[in-house]
Amino acid sequence: MVAIISPGSRDDASDIPFHDMHMNARRSRRALSLVIALLTLAGGSALTGCRSAPATVGDQPFFFIQMADPQFGFFTANADFAAETANFTRAIEAANRLRPAFVVVSGDLTHRQGDSAQIAEYRRIAGLLDRSIPLYNVPGNHDLALPLSPRSVAAYRAVYGPDYYTFDRNGVRGIVINSSLFKEPNLAPDEAAAQTRWLQATLSDARATRRRTIVFQHHSWFLTRADEPDQYYNLPLSARREILRLFHDAGVRYAFAGHYHRNALGRDGDLEMVTTGPVGKPLGADPSGFRIVIVTPDSLIHRYYPLDSLPDRVQFRGFQGGQSR
Repeated sequence: MVAIISPGSRDDASDIPFHDMHMNARRSRRALSLVIALLTLAGGSALTGCRSAPATVGDQPFFFIQMADPQFGFFTANADFAAETANFTRAIEAANRLRPAFVVVSGDLTHRQGDSAQIAEYRRIAGLLDRSIPLYNVPGNHDLALPLSPRSVAAYRAVYGPDYYTFDRNGVRGIVINSSLFKEPNLAPDEAAAQTRWLQATLSDARATRRRTIVFQHHSWFLTRADEPDQYYNLPLSARREILRLFHDAGVRYAFAGHYHRNALGRDGDLEMVTTGPVGKPLGADPSGFRIVIVTPDSLIHRYYPLDSLPDRVQFRGFQGGQSR
C-alpha cells in the first residue's frame, strides 16, 4: 500500500475517493505498509486534506490515530459487548504496532452511560495501549447520558476526567470539546456557557500565537456543508455559525469527529470537517476501523482504514531536516 505526496497532487479529496478508501485498502492487502514519500511538500499536497496555515510544528512528520465510537454494548443493545471487545482490542493492538504520536477516541466510549461493566471493559482495553502513547478521550452523547444534564456531566468527569481540555504534542495543540453542550445547551446551561467562554479564550490564544491547532469532538459541526440544515448527526446552526467564525479567525483548519458511524467529509473555506467511522458498530457501508492522520510541517493527510485492512507500519521517506530530498 503506497501513498505518494507529490507537487502535482491536488489539494482536495478527489485524489482518492473518501468513501471508497476501504475498497482501495482491500485491493492492497498484499502490501499492508503505508509508505509516505514526502517529495516536495513546499508545493502543498494531500491525499485527503488541504494545505494548513503557517504554524510552529516540528521539522519531522509524525502521525496520530483517530478512533470513534467504540460504544461498548451497541452491537447487542446492551446484552453484551463481545463484538466491541474484539474490535477495540484489534484497534489498540494495531496502535501499539504502528506507534502513533497519540491516539484520540472521539466519543461514545460506551453505549449506556454509567454502565459499570461497559466502562470497565473500555478502560481495561484502553489501558493496553503502550504507556508511551497518550490516549485522549472525547465525551460522546452516550457517555453523558440521554438526556444530558449537569449531573451527567459531573458523572462523566468523575470517571474520565475533564470533558473539554487542550493537549500539546509534537508542536500541535489539540482542543477537545464537549459537543453535547453545543447540541443541547439548554439542558446544562451553566456548563455550556463555561465551555463557550473557555473555547473563546483558547482560540484567542491560538490566534495570537499562531499555534497549529486541531479540534476533536464527537458531533460534527456539519457533515458536508457548513450551511446544511440541523439534524441528529450535526450541531445546530445557531451555534455552528459563531464557532466556525472563531475557528477561521484562529486559523483552525481541521476538526475531527465521530457520532455518524460512517465517514463523511465537508469543507467550509479553509476548514475541513472530518467525520470518522466507528471502531464499533457501523451504520452504513463503511466497516469498523480507524483513521490515520499524518502531520507534516506543510500539510495534513488522512485516510480511514477498516480493521481488516490496516497497514503493518507507517514509514516516512524522502524527508530530512524539514526539507524534501
